[in-house]
Amino acid sequence: MAEKSLKTLEEIIAENEKVTDEILHKEAKERGVKPRPREKGSEIDERGAFHRQPVQFTTPFGDKEGELKAESGRYHLIWGYICHWSNRASIVRELLGLEDAISVTVAGEVGESFTYGWGFPYNEDHTDPELGIKFLYEAYAKADPNFAGRATIPALVDKTTGAVVNNDYHHLTNYFEVNFRPWQPEDAPDLYPRELRKEIDDLNWWLFPHVNDAPYRMSFAQTLEAYNEAFDDFYDSLDKLEERLSKNRFLFGDYVTDSDVRLFVTLARFDTHYYRNLGPIKKRIVDYENIWGYARDLYEIPAFKNNTHFQAFTDAFGLSSKVFETFSSRFGDKLDYEAQWSAPQNRKSLSRTPGEKFLRHKK
Repeated sequence: MAEKSLKTLEEIIAENEKVTDEILHKEAKERGVKPRPREKGSEIDERGAFHRQPVQFTTPFGDKEGELKAESGRYHLIWGYICHWSNRASIVRELLGLEDAISVTVAGEVGESFTYGWGFPYNEDHTDPELGIKFLYEAYAKADPNFAGRATIPALVDKTTGAVVNNDYHHLTNYFEVNFRPWQPEDAPDLYPRELRKEIDDLNWWLFPHVNDAPYRMSFAQTLEAYNEAFDDFYDSLDKLEERLSKNRFLFGDYVTDSDVRLFVTLARFDTHYYRNLGPIKKRIVDYENIWGYARDLYEIPAFKNNTHFQAFTDAFGLSSKVFETFSSRFGDKLDYEAQWSAPQNRKSLSRTPGEKFLRHKK
């Protein structure tokens, strides 16, 4: 199954490269799609630090007036292979057996640029078969005609209106776990046990800035101060997780929880994709004995494996070059390489001839 998916993905990527910007611009204009704002222009503060745009559609699922009602067959999930925020939702959807209750379409890069954000390159005529749209922005505009931000994934769309009703990646998997319980198999995994919810929520809110968003904070940082702050957050946090996982099989002991899904999607992308937008890295994920074993333990689970497309991560270099600037292009003129490489060291103490670095021919 996985091999077939990857082969199809490679074929689609090659086919998608034929879509020219000329066609893309024409279709976007006809559909009233606005260009995607750039993170560098709209999500960087005065310190040069990246702050992800706020979630736009946060109406929760529940039974109170004004809340969304969970129903089987009504909602459509849009996610993307390379987007780890949306990958959480696709993994949880399969883990909980909600494939029949919540339909799905995979979004991707369309055309030779990323001018208009997510489209549907893996579907016939680049059109979402459930919604009849060619750009994710169209579903956002149906929910808010004045929407001016980035149309992001995951996006949960109400098929009766074609409008996005929730893109809250902080809570969407929790809604799947709790509110969509009636459509899960009786013995479905309990990823959000009632007695652990407070602890899971606390850990998830810690994971978000320190681990999940830290590679993006590094990738979009416009000052070395902001970059180093995110760098330290990320690696200090991995050290803490390495210690935690030396005593626990999963983050909360013997069983997989919602928090494990959130950590896994970052680990899966770091060595294959994220590192390319960063400067010198301290360690790879494979260099952490416990974290690396833990990630492979999760990958054995079919829902994790089926929703993790490593080929897509490695093929995402084209998209990265349109969205991110490399570390060197951002900071090359700000680094004092001469000072770094000329810093004193004490290697002479290891030599029997401290004043001579060469064995010379005798005259």
